[in-house]
Amino acid sequence: MHDLTLHLFIFLFAAAFLAGFIDSIAGGGGMITIPAMLIAGIPPLETLGTNKLQSLFGSGSASIAYARRGHVNLVEQLPMVALAMLGGGLGAALATIVPGDVLKVALPFFLIAIALYFGLKPNISDIDRTSRMTPFLFGLIFVPLIGFYDGVFGPGTGSFFMLGFVTLAGYGVLKATAHTKFLNFGSNVGGFIVFALYGVVLWKVGLLMGAGQFAGAQVGSRFAMKNGAKIIKPLLVVTCIALAIKLLADPAHPVRIWLGM
Repeated sequence: MHDLTLHLFIFLFAAAFLAGFIDSIAGGGGMITIPAMLIAGIPPLETLGTNKLQSLFGSGSASIAYARRGHVNLVEQLPMVALAMLGGGLGAALATIVPGDVLKVALPFFLIAIALYFGLKPNISDIDRTSRMTPFLFGLIFVPLIGFYDGVFGPGTGSFFMLGFVTLAGYGVLKATAHTKFLNFGSNVGGFIVFALYGVVLWKVGLLMGAGQFAGAQVGSRFAMKNGAKIIKPLLVVTCIALAIKLLADPAHPVRIWLGM
């Protein structure tokens, strides 16, 4: 592809900043960055590869910010991050043979279900509750599974991690958000390594957007830590609904094709 013009670089930086802000609180940053790169004329495969590079900066920045305030111990979370990275790498490597249409069909409805869960369940707060799964099983089963999904497809990964931490691990909303970011970083690393080996990462674009992601995540994570569940819950609900609508609005979505819309 040809070099991008200055105004497109500015556009991509701004999109990455906004994505970093939203993603550090509720996930769903890819809903902004992937369409932005496609609008800028970047081919789909290079968009996916470059998105993994710039996402590393956002998830890494948010992880550092939450760790500095004591909401997550990065060292203790390393085993789960390694499993998320393994899942992300396997997902990216197997993306060509996984039935993508199945994921596209199911994802909007999963996201709507997550939005309804967080929006309608009254007792979800920043207070930890009793866990339904041991940390060992959570890390061994749930984490690599979501990491694999991130490598194969990606949108909504942060929301799925959030749902797992709240419903299975019993974490409060803010603690779940803090731990989600580092796992998302791990799955991004796994996917990025595979895409980089395939040579589909645009480094100049990815690093520029990474700078925007890093700055946006710093601002967003501080905003989340200041306001806690009262801002994370509604933003998570809005993000899930918006992502579901965006996916269903695509004329190429299998559901629309099946319905002849």
